Amino acid sequence: MDPVTLIVTALATGASAGTAEALKDDVRDSVKRAYARLRGLAKQRVAGRPDGELALEQYQTDPQRWEPVLAEALTEAGAISDAELLTAARALMELVDGAGALVGRYNVTITDSKGVQVGDSSIQVNRF
Repeated sequence: MDPVTLIVTALATGASAGTAEALKDDVRDSVKRAYARLRGLAKQRVAGRPDGELALEQYQTDPQRWEPVLAEALTEAGAISDAELLTAARALMELVDGAGALVGRYNVTITDSKGVQVGDSSIQVNRF
């Protein structure tokens, strides 16, 4: 999974009331704390970017509509190299999807690369 996809997936997962309600109380509390941390870090990352701030705010209620705007804002803000933000996203996903975490679904390590595609069922078009 690429870094920005991991972040927006974790934000959508954390915002999902159904996901939190399906968990046991102790795990639900941990998920809520992890989501608050992730959202706070994402907010810091897009601070000062009007489109990014708006997309982050609206993403909770309509992820499909706002995901492209939020993903672009996070990318432009350098989120792919923000280790703290990526760690927070990974931690939240590990709480919610332990099985996926065990098989490495949320591991991301990409540096100094162009034209890289990581993820499930994705499509990539490169024009260099």
